[in-house]
Amino acid sequence: MSTAIEVDIRNPSGLHARPAAVFVKAASGFRAAVRVANVTTGSADVNAKSILAVLSLGASSGHRIRLSADGDDEGEAARFLAEIVAAGLGEASAQDAAGSETAACDPAT
Repeated sequence: MSTAIEVDIRNPSGLHARPAAVFVKAASGFRAAVRVANVTTGSADVNAKSILAVLSLGASSGHRIRLSADGDDEGEAARFLAEIVAAGLGEASAQDAAGSETAACDPAT
């Protein structure tokens, strides 16, 4: 049995460079086999523990991805990875970035 969850990418740069590295490092911490697909583009599932495979998805901000895990800790893996993607993989969301730019230009702050 496997666990699958879909989540939208919210951080501005998507699953590229540093955010992809954060994602792969997190996925590699689980015993379960973890795969990810770009639902928006219709990509095939790739190994979520491979930086090159994850980068090949071309997953940009606003794209929906499907995380699937199979193995001992599959539920925990899928939930945790979905949470860190939804939280922006350590980057501010596009809305957060716009808000901070506005605040920086506001003479009242």
